[in-house]
Amino acid sequence: MGGSAPRRAGHLPVETTSFVDRRGEQAAGRELLSRARLVTLTGPGGVGKTRLAARIAARAERTFPDGVRFVHLAGLREPELVPLAVADALGLHDHSAGPPADALVAHVRDRKVLLVLDNCEHLLRACARLAAALLRGTTGVRILATSRHRLGLTEENLLDVRPLPVPDPDGDLSAADGYPALALFADRAAAVVPGFALTAGNRAAVARLCRRLDGLPLAIELAAVRMRVLGVEQLLERLDDRYRLLTSGSPAALPRHRTLRAAVDWSHELCTAREQLVWARLSVPAGGFDLETAEAVCADGDLVHGADVLDAIAGLVDKSVLSREPGPDGVRYRLLDTLRHYGLETLRGTEGEELATRRRHRDWMLRRATACEQAWFGPGQREIVARLRADQDNLRAALDFSLRGAGGAAAASGPDGVFGVGAPGAASVMAAGPGAAARPACRSTASATSADPREGVTPPPADALAGLRLAGTLAGPGAAARPASGSTASATSADPREGATPTPADTLAGLRLAGTLWFYWHACGAPREGRYWVERALEANPEPTSERARGLWVAGLLAGCPEDLTRGLRRAEEARELARGLGDAAEAAHAAYVIGVIRLFADDLCAALAHFEAGVARGPVPGQHLSLVGLDQVELACALGFLGHADRAVEVCEKTLRLCEEHGEEWVRSYALRMLALAHTVKQDWPRAERYAREALRLKLAVNDLIGLALTMDLTARIATERSAHERAAVLLGGADRAWAAVDQGRWGSEALNSLRRDTESRAGRVLGSTAFTAAYDRGAALTLPELVGHALQEPGLPDVTPPAPDRPQVRLTPREAQVAELVAEGLANQQIADRLVIARRTAEGHVERILNKLGFNTRTQIATWVTAQR
Repeated sequence: MGGSAPRRAGHLPVETTSFVDRRGEQAAGRELLSRARLVTLTGPGGVGKTRLAARIAARAERTFPDGVRFVHLAGLREPELVPLAVADALGLHDHSAGPPADALVAHVRDRKVLLVLDNCEHLLRACARLAAALLRGTTGVRILATSRHRLGLTEENLLDVRPLPVPDPDGDLSAADGYPALALFADRAAAVVPGFALTAGNRAAVARLCRRLDGLPLAIELAAVRMRVLGVEQLLERLDDRYRLLTSGSPAALPRHRTLRAAVDWSHELCTAREQLVWARLSVPAGGFDLETAEAVCADGDLVHGADVLDAIAGLVDKSVLSREPGPDGVRYRLLDTLRHYGLETLRGTEGEELATRRRHRDWMLRRATACEQAWFGPGQREIVARLRADQDNLRAALDFSLRGAGGAAAASGPDGVFGVGAPGAASVMAAGPGAAARPACRSTASATSADPREGVTPPPADALAGLRLAGTLAGPGAAARPASGSTASATSADPREGATPTPADTLAGLRLAGTLWFYWHACGAPREGRYWVERALEANPEPTSERARGLWVAGLLAGCPEDLTRGLRRAEEARELARGLGDAAEAAHAAYVIGVIRLFADDLCAALAHFEAGVARGPVPGQHLSLVGLDQVELACALGFLGHADRAVEVCEKTLRLCEEHGEEWVRSYALRMLALAHTVKQDWPRAERYAREALRLKLAVNDLIGLALTMDLTARIATERSAHERAAVLLGGADRAWAAVDQGRWGSEALNSLRRDTESRAGRVLGSTAFTAAYDRGAALTLPELVGHALQEPGLPDVTPPAPDRPQVRLTPREAQVAELVAEGLANQQIADRLVIARRTAEGHVERILNKLGFNTRTQIATWVTAQR
């Protein structure tokens, strides 16, 4: 359920269920966006704000030449991460030391882009601050936000997203099929009862049911799933029982909150006790998760075993509690934010339960990150990047828990809470007897009414998870009358984070996780976020440990601007000294690499050369990561190349390539190829230099190595000038400058790098003239990175790397194949293509296979490059 699955960072969600109506709101939203720069869709949980925002954004996409970027905020806990999430969606991998909002403003200052900020309510101040900075620092940026509460800016225009209209069940229903609430129910009911349709005989009952559900889309969808076992009249009768219970329990709760609570409570009670417990525990993972994660988080070896989790997940998917979506490794699952908060409230009802679940989640993410690091120097780098990007919110949640403790901001849903009513009662429906519907809610009415009137809710009873225990299935009919153990007062006074102050073991695990992800932060375009977590973890772990030694050199590695390099060098030197004192030769060698690379980019070339010569001569030490062994060689070749020792540089690079080829590795290989291009540039062997540079670009794009792309694009532009392709050089230089703008516009202050750029600009500008050079430069600056790399790889007159051979007959794709090829170029997997085109996955696979055969290609990357070249 939920209707959409997130795509790659920044892209609009893929719709997984049909979208029902909302034509009026769509038109109103587009009209507001046409005249206002900040539009916020407001409304209660479950009303459909996210789906509507995605629809409005998709319809408005053509008016934003620099694109629409969708930012998922539901999985974030820390306000500091809001600008980083937006930067990630925009493809900004900033290394600067200044405020991230400033880097964002600079990045989009001259662009016309629509940002969709989804689920702002728990991060209102951070979202408002960022929105204000973007609106006041740019002219072409517009923001479409979804939130249960307004951001509070003067520029803000509100669009109230109301529940779907419902006809009077006792009135004329001849035109009832035109009401979206009824259409939604019929559509979702037909998914579980094939052939179901609105008829003269059931329209009144469906209208009455939708009216009872206040037209809330989420509540309607949850109820429709019950059609598998109940008729419409039975649904209505059962729902009325739940609604009466909630009305008697919380007079302060808003009617819509009670309605949604009734629908969710009912879905919860229809789950088995094990499904209820798995639901609660799955509220801890942030964003989506795969089956392995679910098993690691939910299985405690007592109430839930690993083998139980798949059955529970199948039941929750069947009941539309979990939604199923495609992922890089197969199927992933997701809890809608409303249902996740419900599960989290339940989880917090038993002392220690949330803390234990969060620790299992953190430990699993650490194991996964460790496995990815161990496999990084190998053939699966692209898959590792995709897997970690899919788990980005989970990594953040694990790090935040370790460094701050359980609960916290993730529990907040804004001033009104999620439902406006309390947590589930103490006994599950399986433990409850026939009198469950008459049982009063487990809270004090007095305390509820004395709370903030915006809340209408008191904290959940301390033992609300008791009903999820499997033992509850044996409790018998009298369970419903058993009072909750623990008073409302004690629950109210409890720390909403369960008093789960992180222990030293937790904070050390957080540092270990942040350090283990060094390759992800560094190689995959997340340096600023990496610095945020590593510095936070170092502050929490001052003790002299190997984990701290690693954290220190990782902080140095992620230094990304001239003013930060000095601090980074100090961090790396401290790491080496600490590691040596601990007898940890591997971490000392890792720190030594960082020291050398900072010297290299600080233009201390002779010192860098001596440093890397000594390191390479020493050879690998036990435990040293092979990626950093290879990079030692790469940086030695770089120093040799900059100092004019081209033949020695080629010799070192060839040794590195052999190491990479032995392991099927691509990332270090791409740097060795770039160094070969540099060495052949020094030797003025321009065809070889160009061939190596182009091959490096292709590999770097595959793992989203923005720094490597920027470095290699500079070199490719220089090679183009030497081959008298001055217009091409100007295009590449424009693209390179745009890439560097997302890293560090000043190229870290390196004279070696900046002189290369100046020479290219001077020579191309002199030949082309100012007007022609500027036109070509601007054309390159307007290209996306995939387009720019495609341009570099496909330049006429150069050897083709990925398209068909020149003597191949002209290939024609069918219109459907061309459509599929475009979606492949966007990065969509086969299941996502099937969802977008409303076809079977097998049909999508067949289209892709035929495209590969027609074009003579072997990989999807080749299709993407070919598509770029055709535009």
